[in-house]
Amino acid sequence: MFKTKVTEKLGIEYPIVGGTMMWVTTPEFTAAISNAGGLGVLASALYKSADAFTQAVDRLMDLTDKPFAVNLNFFPVMVPIDNNEYLDVMIKKGVKIVETSGHSAPDDLCARFKEAGMTWIHKCVGVRYALKVQEMGADIITVVGYENGGATGKLDIGTIVLVPRIVEAVRVPVIGGGGISDGRGFLAALALGAQGVIIGTRLLATQEAPIHPKVKEALVEASELDTMLILRSLGATHRAWINAAAKKCLDLENAQADVAEILKVVAGENAKRMYDTGDVDAGILPCGQGIGLVHDIPTIKELFDRIVKEATDIAQNLAAN
Repeated sequence: MFKTKVTEKLGIEYPIVGGTMMWVTTPEFTAAISNAGGLGVLASALYKSADAFTQAVDRLMDLTDKPFAVNLNFFPVMVPIDNNEYLDVMIKKGVKIVETSGHSAPDDLCARFKEAGMTWIHKCVGVRYALKVQEMGADIITVVGYENGGATGKLDIGTIVLVPRIVEAVRVPVIGGGGISDGRGFLAALALGAQGVIIGTRLLATQEAPIHPKVKEALVEASELDTMLILRSLGATHRAWINAAAKKCLDLENAQADVAEILKVVAGENAKRMYDTGDVDAGILPCGQGIGLVHDIPTIKELFDRIVKEATDIAQNLAAN
């Protein structure tokens, strides 16, 4: 029922993109999303060398014959090597879809996407940024509202306003997100004009998510009130799950602590330890307000099928009334 410009352009069954999440969107998790009918997106920032990244792409291609994308992250502190090296690997391996996110997209790098015949998706948080990358040649634009987990940008605009605002401003298809956890949110985003949705937080509570069961169980117990904003004082606002690490980060910000001291708390290694050991207070866990709509831990396939069925039932009921 939900065939859109995004499903057609990306060659996927459902207009659902899995959000790129550090330490989470490994080759195995990315493949599980693609095999379930969506678009999995491999986090290139997980890999500290071109060789390690090459091995990850090879592993992903062994695990799925469905479309997938690779994310190139433009947040400077998260880029371990030159993104051109990653792109060299992607071109060599025949990767067809690239997603970019973070700071301004470099003109020379993005020109290479087009030369290689890749479909380019860029993720941003406002009209100005969307218009700029559209003129640079982006094929699809992803926007996430203020409800989302992780980086929220500086504009603080909710999904219900941001998505249609971007849709009316650009010519290319839009993928919308921020707080989407079920069929209701999925259908709402499409009603706002999006041609697809991006889902991140909801996917943390799935069987395939590579995080400790204790963390998944804690997320299922969380409500929409259990997130907070951190790192705003550093100009890098993130929405995170409320735990000891997030509270300590905010306390340090309020005390105007040294940046190095704050970064020790939010270091990715701490989050990795939390995911691996189940110590729910060890690190920062990016988490959107949609966590309040998460009540179980299904497989990704079960989740996607359920989302689409729920959305279909709602649409049919609305048409009948």
